[in-house]
Amino acid sequence: MERLTRKIDRYLEEWKKNENRLPLIVKGARQIGKTEAIRHFAKSAYKSVVEINFVLQKQYKTIFDNGFEVDTILRNISLYNPEFVFPEGETLFFFDELQDCVNCATSLKSFKEDGRFDVICSGSLMGINYKEIESNSVGYKEDYEMHSLDFEEFLWAKGYKPDLIEELYQKMLALTPLTQNEYDVMLENFREYMVIGGMPAVVFAFVTQKNYSGTLKMQRQLLLDYEEDITKYADGFDKARILDVYRKIPAFLGKDNKKFQISKVRKGARNREYIGTVDWLSNAGIVNVCYCMNTPELPLKGNYDPNNYKLYYADTGLLIGALDDEAQEDLRTNRNFNTYKGAIYENAVGEMLVKQGYQLCFYRNDRGSLEMDFFVRDSDSLIPVEVKANDSSTPSLNSLIDNEDYADIRYGIKLANKNLGFNGKFYTIPYFLAFLLKRFLREKR
Repeated sequence: MERLTRKIDRYLEEWKKNENRLPLIVKGARQIGKTEAIRHFAKSAYKSVVEINFVLQKQYKTIFDNGFEVDTILRNISLYNPEFVFPEGETLFFFDELQDCVNCATSLKSFKEDGRFDVICSGSLMGINYKEIESNSVGYKEDYEMHSLDFEEFLWAKGYKPDLIEELYQKMLALTPLTQNEYDVMLENFREYMVIGGMPAVVFAFVTQKNYSGTLKMQRQLLLDYEEDITKYADGFDKARILDVYRKIPAFLGKDNKKFQISKVRKGARNREYIGTVDWLSNAGIVNVCYCMNTPELPLKGNYDPNNYKLYYADTGLLIGALDDEAQEDLRTNRNFNTYKGAIYENAVGEMLVKQGYQLCFYRNDRGSLEMDFFVRDSDSLIPVEVKANDSSTPSLNSLIDNEDYADIRYGIKLANKNLGFNGKFYTIPYFLAFLLKRFLREKR
């Protein structure tokens, strides 16, 4: 295998076909494969590729100092590297690590109005001051947010063809139970995915060597790399406090209610001292924040308590890497995912929802007698989503659906270790098919 096929591959091809294409900014967390995907596309789609990395080639940050006229920029680039050529209509400028050169974003308007060259920028969310970049390029750019591999991309990496995934989806749409063989094989693949996660380097090692050897070491190194990046990029924040929050995520996920509490991050810690730390981690693409709704009703936007939330890792493999050695042994040797109070399943489902474009929210009433893991919506309904590590009872799901006070809730979804079905109130879906949920809700009959 030369490389992992990614969903951005198709997106870039379609972008190139659009005659009115805008300069493109591909943003996302660090080490998720942005640069490799853009290089692969550029190599096959353009005669000339001018790649500049503003972190590794800092001298190029001055190419905009004389203004933003395209010919001026080309002349300045040529001063640093006279071997670059710029055939019109056949040249892509690939500006990598955009976060280190905000002036580059200002140049996008000039490139679009000039029209002779295509531009793709890539940047780490951890370093992007996106408000500044937004103001410098509004109306003259297109955004694509990239994530680590989702479960479908993982299946592609394992060698499964899109046709097979489409067959599974059609069964899901028709609520036709999977065969025992289909179920068992997909469940095993999903368990592998939960342990490995979607970071490209880890997935590539796993699928090429066909075992877990070295993958835990890679995950733990990625966790350390993120810590190093926090200390590098968290300008204007108390870096120690961001690290406090980042390191405590597994401990809170291990609790029954999984609620993240600043007061328990460090002795004497107060919310006001940590303002912005969670937003920073979320904006950096490191965590997914799941806010508690004030009431289980539409609209979702603004209907939440900003001080009541759960934090999940944006990549479940990094949650696995953060666990202690005993938990690792239990997971990899005994295939026991239930010991961590369902946190791994919740983290994986939350990740799958975010990768489909959902904002995460949950509900828990004051008494703790009614709790729901996630909510999504279709065109006219609020849909509670319950995640079960096993197939235990669902009193909260039934209560939300049956209670006339919750008029926006017409049906629910239970994600569990159970085959496809519908009992008149909620759909039962194996959690390994949750990556198809948004399409299912849009197309279900």
